[in-house]
Amino acid sequence: MSERQLLHIVIGGELADVGPNAHEFKDLKEVEFIGAYPDYASARDAWKSAAQRTVDNAHMRFFIIHAHRLLDPAQGGPQG
Repeated sequence: MSERQLLHIVIGGELADVGPNAHEFKDLKEVEFIGAYPDYASARDAWKSAAQRTVDNAHMRFFIIHAHRLLDPAQGGPQG
């Protein structure tokens, strides 16, 4: 039996405010799509790489979105 694939999306951009709960992008047109990955390990590697190249900008943040959770009806996602 093969391992179940789970969709993870990595995006990032400059935040409007910097703080522990900051999550609003300054300009949605400038949000950078890093990629979509079938497992957390691959997504984390991509996230680390993107974050490392923007280390000089304190307002830049990258996120891993666990899209499989958003799509799963059992977790509140769309009902089929």
